[in-house]
Amino acid sequence: MSTPRITSLAFLTPGNFADDDPDTGLEETLQLFEYGERLGFDGAWIRQRHLEHGVGSAAVFLAAAGQRTGRIELGTAVIPIGYESPFRLAEDLALADVLSHGRLQVGFSTGMPHAELLGDLVYDGDWRSFDLSYGRVARVVDNLRGGYLGGPDTVIQSPGNTQRPRLQPHNPGLVDRIWYGGGSLRSARWAGEHGLNLLSGNIVGGEGTDDFTTAQLNLLAEYRRALPDGRPARVALGRVIVPFDGADAAGRARYREYAATRHARTLAPQGPRRILFAPDVVGTAEQILEQLAADPVVAAVSELRLELPYEFRREEYEQILDDVRRLIAPELGWRPVAESVAPLPLR
Repeated sequence: MSTPRITSLAFLTPGNFADDDPDTGLEETLQLFEYGERLGFDGAWIRQRHLEHGVGSAAVFLAAAGQRTGRIELGTAVIPIGYESPFRLAEDLALADVLSHGRLQVGFSTGMPHAELLGDLVYDGDWRSFDLSYGRVARVVDNLRGGYLGGPDTVIQSPGNTQRPRLQPHNPGLVDRIWYGGGSLRSARWAGEHGLNLLSGNIVGGEGTDDFTTAQLNLLAEYRRALPDGRPARVALGRVIVPFDGADAAGRARYREYAATRHARTLAPQGPRRILFAPDVVGTAEQILEQLAADPVVAAVSELRLELPYEFRREEYEQILDDVRRLIAPELGWRPVAESVAPLPLR
């Protein structure tokens, strides 16, 4: 069995807040991004969640995070494309990326969570007939490429200049930092064919197998086969990892209870789509390292993302990040940026 060799370490946080006090929760999430940067993490990611106590606009949040941090990659996993205007979203992401000096990592998915509640609020007309799938993601990516609009002689006038029209501001590097959150063989194949990076977490489709590990390895293989020649395979693997070591007795009990409530879903495929869930990795650093060393998917990637649990407190998130940084990640080959011979460049 291969030994895991992680070169990039990031975390994904849900961005929780209280219904009657959103400012405190959002501020604590920004502080968590700052804390992760101080610990040496390579990336900090936020979920985008509609109608929930979480971040409804990742672009807005990451623009704020970019002003509070200076080095760490700023990611979102994932933006459901069904609610977005491909051009307007591209404008927001491009602006946030320039403000962060080229640190955005943008993840997409298809579909519209809560569609029956929100569809008519977002769209005029019959949104059920619109392409809210891969084609809409492709349109965002194409807009980010920054091609000029109109013919070669098309110009627009604005105070102070005359210019050819295209998405502004334009950063040509952002298009190489687009990710797709794929849970099926079809989605992994599409991401590879279009040269996108791949996010693969603790949920995959059970296509031809009831075993989560087999299904996820098949998904990674399908993605790598589909990549254009010469395109590097950048895959970020998500795992829920909750170490006990720095927690007090009450914290350890809370972590055990959290894992227990989610264990049953890992025992068999769920629902008509046969969704498979990975078990949460919860325990002491020694126990967690044993589980990760035995996970062939971890050995097949070089980028690891900690998926932080929902509804935990800021101090618990900080303890988890600190334990992973000190006790777990170094044993997987990872080194903080300050200790790296050649830190990853901001692209």
